[in-house]
Amino acid sequence: MTDPLEALLQTTGLKSRLFPPTSRYHGIDTALLVTPAGKTILYVGRRFVPPPERFALLQEHTVTQGDRLDNLAAQYLGDPEQFWRVCDANAAMRPNELTESVGRILRITLPEGIPGQTNV
Repeated sequence: MTDPLEALLQTTGLKSRLFPPTSRYHGIDTALLVTPAGKTILYVGRRFVPPPERFALLQEHTVTQGDRLDNLAAQYLGDPEQFWRVCDANAAMRPNELTESVGRILRITLPEGIPGQTNV
């Protein structure tokens, strides 16, 4: 039996989204791989992390002893699960590296595509 919402989306050419708007994977398509043995595997396409310059700076945070990325995301972004936004804004491939060095300055930014205010 076909899901009525999926059927409607297919007729309109719209895609349903597997991930919510707050997810780092929102807007990324999924694909199917059929193995030689006939097993079907659903996977998420590759996510390309935008360069940090594409994020409007809100403020900076100086890392102190005991800082954790989830706590910083909760403090500055209101949601500990948004830690990935801090990673993207600071070009971090390993999230834990952001809080390893006391004194490091972290960029806290708006999401990509949302322009910040300019001081005029």
